[in-house]
Amino acid sequence: MTGPRYTPTVAALPASVPFVGPETLERQRGRPFAARIGANESIFGPSPKAIHAMAQAASECWMYGDPENYDLRHALAMHYGIGADNIVVGEGIDGLLGYLVRLLVGPGDAVVTSDGAYPTFNFHVAAQGGSLHRVPYSNDAEDLPALIACARELDAKLVYFANPDNPMGTWASGPDILSALDPLPDQTVLLLDEAYVEFAPEGTAPALPLDRENVIRMRTFSKAYGMAGARVGYAMGASGLIRSFEKVRNHFGMSRIAQAGALAALGDQEYLQSVVTQVDAARKRIAVIAADNGLRALPSATNFVTIDCGQDGDYARAVLQALQAQDMFVRMPFVAPGDRCIRISCAPGPVLDLFERALAAALAALPAKR
Repeated sequence: MTGPRYTPTVAALPASVPFVGPETLERQRGRPFAARIGANESIFGPSPKAIHAMAQAASECWMYGDPENYDLRHALAMHYGIGADNIVVGEGIDGLLGYLVRLLVGPGDAVVTSDGAYPTFNFHVAAQGGSLHRVPYSNDAEDLPALIACARELDAKLVYFANPDNPMGTWASGPDILSALDPLPDQTVLLLDEAYVEFAPEGTAPALPLDRENVIRMRTFSKAYGMAGARVGYAMGASGLIRSFEKVRNHFGMSRIAQAGALAALGDQEYLQSVVTQVDAARKRIAVIAADNGLRALPSATNFVTIDCGQDGDYARAVLQALQAQDMFVRMPFVAPGDRCIRISCAPGPVLDLFERALAAALAALPAKR
């Protein structure tokens, strides 16, 4: 018996995941973390209206969710003033990334991203056998003109660009994005990941016409809406491109509970704005905590702050491990030069109090900075 006959692409891939979850680390440690501030989750939680809606929907979970996501798509369409045929809903941006790559990328097709950008996208490209090409960051930010220039050179099928960026938290203005798009080839699709855009300054999201066939933007209920565990994301784009998702998406991928929660969360914009305000205050406090400990916080337009530890990746990893020893779950960028940093999720005051004490203790436990 020889076992399953995997495709050559899958057989050649390592069995790994892009992120080790805090639950895994807690099992390895044999104790829980005191603060979970490493996964870019909204520790402020979802709208009480969303919680109530999900609780009400729990009694109906014996039924599949609406495979058309009709109510949520039409509510999103009304929210943005666009057509429902310009929106597709999926299992978070992660799920939608997989569908888009499946639509566009075949073995050997060129795909362009930034070196150190969101690794889940890279996993989807690898699974389809695509050829991934990486462009370095410029001043801790993704370089859209360089990404597009690389795509032109390679005749790439797809370009990934996150605005604001994960993992650095930096961002580009909407007008700068629009001006950078002029050289984008008609047959190259730009994937604009806007998972954190609700936290960004006004004007960060470009005013792009939805009839532009080679741009698709993705957003989520995981971050500002505080529903990461519900897995609800959506993409907006030209109706023809959006309609193509019907060929590959899991039509029963969304639960009734998640659909109900997202619909209620969207309807509670007052709560959303309160979270955005609290996140802004938390960003400022994290920057102060970093400075008080001789570190530097990068400007952020997200619900996390990237802190420059001032040395190389080995030192930053030592800081991360020392923080974990202080029962803080944090993460860091994986690729140099970004790996000189650690990344802290915004959180309410009592959680940041814990982080403040833990950071001082962690740094004191390490050899003096060179």
